Amino acid sequence: MAVENVVWPRYIDASISRGDGRRVPLSAAVAEPTVDEIAQAVQQIGYDAVIERDMIHPREWEPRGRVLVQGAEDSTKNDLVQAVAAYVGILRD
Repeated sequence: MAVENVVWPRYIDASISRGDGRRVPLSAAVAEPTVDEIAQAVQQIGYDAVIERDMIHPREWEPRGRVLVQGAEDSTKNDLVQAVAAYVGILRD
């Protein structure tokens, strides 16, 4: 069974503090990231992405979904989240 990394929108959301779960510097974070943008970024990096739209992060009340990243065994979670944030930023420009 392959290891799946999970990327929640709050990991790269500029409105979330580090203490509340943002995993990238504010300079790399984006406003209100969507699972579609995250999945697109994951695919740009070269991994497969599976969107689970009905998932709710344990610290949130509204379902924003999450993205399962498949095939990223060669990357640390931190590197993966940083790269996703960078690509979402690029996709928005």
